[in-house]
Amino acid sequence: MSLMQSLRRRIELDGPMTVADYMSECLLHPDYGYYTTAPAIGAEGDFITAPEISQMFGELLGLVLVQSWLDQGRPQPFTLAELGPGRGTLMADMLRATRAVPGFHEAMELLLIEASPRLRDLQRQALAPYAPRWVPSVEDLPQQPLFLVANEFFDALPIRQFQREGNQWRERRVGLAEDASGLTLGLGAPAPQPALAHRLEDTQDGDLVEHCEVAAVVTEAIAQRIGDHGGVALLVDYGDWRSLGDTLQALRAHAPTDPLAEPGQADLTAHVDFEAICTAASATGCAHTRLTPQGVFLERLGITDRANALASGAAGEPLAQIIAAHRRLTHPEEMGNLFKVLGLYPAKFAPPQDWKNDT
Repeated sequence: MSLMQSLRRRIELDGPMTVADYMSECLLHPDYGYYTTAPAIGAEGDFITAPEISQMFGELLGLVLVQSWLDQGRPQPFTLAELGPGRGTLMADMLRATRAVPGFHEAMELLLIEASPRLRDLQRQALAPYAPRWVPSVEDLPQQPLFLVANEFFDALPIRQFQREGNQWRERRVGLAEDASGLTLGLGAPAPQPALAHRLEDTQDGDLVEHCEVAAVVTEAIAQRIGDHGGVALLVDYGDWRSLGDTLQALRAHAPTDPLAEPGQADLTAHVDFEAICTAASATGCAHTRLTPQGVFLERLGITDRANALASGAAGEPLAQIIAAHRRLTHPEEMGNLFKVLGLYPAKFAPPQDWKNDT
C-alpha cells in the first residue's frame, strides 16, 4: 500500500481531512512519511539548508549562543539543544566554533529533538564525540538554562488554512477528487475561529490565512525555560511577521511540485508566522528580539570577515565555493531576505549579540 492509498481510504471512511493532518501524514507516517524514507537534505536529497551550504552559518550561530552564555554568568549545567538537527551539520559546526571557550562544553548537556530514526543515525555519527541524547519533544527538555537553535524547523510544522467569509472562517480540507483518482482541496462550513479574531482587522472576504497550533505549543515550552532559568533561542526560518495567502509548498529534487500529487514523496513546508511565535513567547514572560533578515543578521555578525579568512588561502573551485556560499546565505535575492532570524531571551538580561544595539 502507498501513502496515497492510505490517505484515500482514510478520507473515504472519515471524510476530508485538515491540511494539518495531511501534512503530518505526509511527513511523519511511520511507513510512508517523507522524513521516514527520503534522503531529504543535501545535494542527493530534495532541498539544501544553510548549514549544508557553508560552515560559516553554524560557526556564527554558535558564537552568538556562547557569548550569551558568558553574558549570563556561565550557568552550569545548561541544555544545548537543536530542533530538527538534519544531518547534524549545524550542531557540529557550532560545537567546533565554541570548543575553545573554557567551561562551555564541560557544562553543556547536548539534547536533540528529531522525529526521523534515519536522521537520528546520521546525527549520532556527526556528533559522536559530544555524546548527544535525544528527547521526544521540547516539553521533555530539562528545567534549566536552555541555549537552543532551530533552523528550518517551524516551517515543517503542520498548518491549518482558513478562508474568510464574513466574520467567520471556512477551513480548507483535503478530500477526494471528483474522478476519485487523486486528492483535491475543498472548504468546510463557515464557523467562528477565536484564534483568528485579530485577523478580521487586516483581511477581507476570500482571504486565506494559515494557523499553526503546534508552533505556539513548542514556543511556549522553549520560552518558559528561558524566561525562568535563562538561556537564548535562535529561530531561523522563512516567513514574515504575519501570514497571508496560501504558502503551502512541496519540494522534490530541488524543484517545486504539487503538494497533493505524491504524498510522502516531497517535502512539505509553509511560511512561518513569526507574530504568532512572538505572542506565544511573550505570554510566558520571555522577551524576544526584533525580527531580522538572515542576510543582515549574518553580516552584522561578521560573515564577510569570516569568508575573507577562509578565502585567503583558497583558489580555483574552493574559492568560488566560498564566494557562492557567502552570496547564497546573505544576498537579498537568495536566502538573505526570505529567511528571518528571531531571538528569545530572558527579560532580565540584554538581548543576544546581534541585537544588543537595538535597546
